[in-house]
Amino acid sequence: MLRTVLAVSMLSFTIPAFAESPGIEWISQMPAIANALGVKCNYCHSAKRGSGIPEPKKEIAKAMMAMTDEINTRLVAAVGKEAAQTTSIRCAYCHRGVAIPKPITDIVWQTTREKGVVAATDQYRELRKEFYGRNTYDFSDEPLAMLANQLASYKPDDAIALASLNLEFHPKSVNTLVSMSNALSRKHEDDDAIAMLEKAVSFEPENGVVRGRLEQLKGYRRK
Repeated sequence: MLRTVLAVSMLSFTIPAFAESPGIEWISQMPAIANALGVKCNYCHSAKRGSGIPEPKKEIAKAMMAMTDEINTRLVAAVGKEAAQTTSIRCAYCHRGVAIPKPITDIVWQTTREKGVVAATDQYRELRKEFYGRNTYDFSDEPLAMLANQLASYKPDDAIALASLNLEFHPKSVNTLVSMSNALSRKHEDDDAIAMLEKAVSFEPENGVVRGRLEQLKGYRRK
């Protein structure tokens, strides 16, 4: 029997390949699975039945369905309760309407690397327009603020572009203002960097870390 080994959350699952015709239980769940991935049936069933043409996505889906069963079976055993009394996982828990789930930061960073920050900001706007409110991606201020801060030291222009984008949607995001300040400081635009920190302090007057950074930058500018 063909066996596939997948590592998930530091656990190793030995997955038997599904038969060509999965059980009735899985067939009944296929519409929900397709919906969880935001796809239609032909996403996996891409070839005519019996044609012998490889369907790689179908094989991946089989392994993922088997993995889901395996996780739920182990969970029941670990909790020591009946299946009906135990939380079970479903495809939607990870996929949330997309076929290949990724954090928004990974998507934006990949596009920035491959196509440039303008393409990345355009992509973010499109994703936000399509998925906002659907719990697919985290559109709070934190992801872009974090990414901008990571880029501030060696790609300050990209960091500024992403921070500016984030401030359009979250104008009072202190972390984004700090990230913007760090990027501006890296470009030796200290007056603008200070202005960003002053704005951040106006939103969070008790934030000692930001106040300290502001005083440090002001002192550096005076030298």
